[in-house]
Amino acid sequence: MSTSTTASVSTHILDTSVGRPAEGVAVHLAARAGGEADWRALGGSATDADGRCKDLPALPEGTTHVRLDFDTETYFAKKQAAAQQDAPALRDSENGRPVFFPEVTITFAVVPGEHYHVPLLLNPFGYSVYRGS
Repeated sequence: MSTSTTASVSTHILDTSVGRPAEGVAVHLAARAGGEADWRALGGSATDADGRCKDLPALPEGTTHVRLDFDTETYFAKKQAAAQQDAPALRDSENGRPVFFPEVTITFAVVPGEHYHVPLLLNPFGYSVYRGS
């Protein structure tokens, strides 16, 4: 929850390759106070069955920049393993090739008193992000 001296952040992920929320994606949150300051890891969470992280840590006072790191490699590896039980190998996993986007990092600026909802639209070969509401 944002206050007059802090901002707040939430996110969710939609796997556009299947048109469903992406469950079980680890998300890590970091913040810094100023463009030249060091990043401070605040903790993380994982997306639920709705693709949402409902328990991301609060941002400290003075935060001006936020970074969300999404572990997409583990998500796609689990998805590929499940799919391969019932179907031929997926293009990503042929010949042991790694996932194309093993992680997605989104960095954005914040101001106190504002809430920032940052959805991630994800598929094995691309992603898009925007400021939601």
